[in-house]
Amino acid sequence: MSTESEETTDKKEAIDPARQQWISVAAYFKAEHRGFRSGKELDDWLEAELEYVQFLVGLFILHSKEDGGITLVGLQQLAILVGVTQAGLIRSEKELIQLIQKASKARTCFQSEKLTACDQVYQCPWKEECQKLIAEWMR
Repeated sequence: MSTESEETTDKKEAIDPARQQWISVAAYFKAEHRGFRSGKELDDWLEAELEYVQFLVGLFILHSKEDGGITLVGLQQLAILVGVTQAGLIRSEKELIQLIQKASKARTCFQSEKLTACDQVYQCPWKEECQKLIAEWMR
């Protein structure tokens, strides 16, 4: 039995033509790049879906910087877009970011270690927000 929140998320994905179009086009170009050899269509689609999620995360972070920072509501909305079920019920920014990291196949390390240096500092789109929080811990 699914909850109303899960049904809303499922319906949103089912009726989001822009998402489907973006993924379809990206998957097509992946297939074209490999010469349309059969047997890899699902891989192309899944890779395109992952790239779409990563694109959404990058866009969110960029807009958040321009708008003055990351908010709980913004994180909840992003989490819903990337497929986190019941994201609207989660009140922890740390938990939301870790779930978003998981959905984008990134290391789910946000705020996980207070005193160690991050080895993902150059690849992580969350690095600035994470570093701010670590700096606060160190005070």
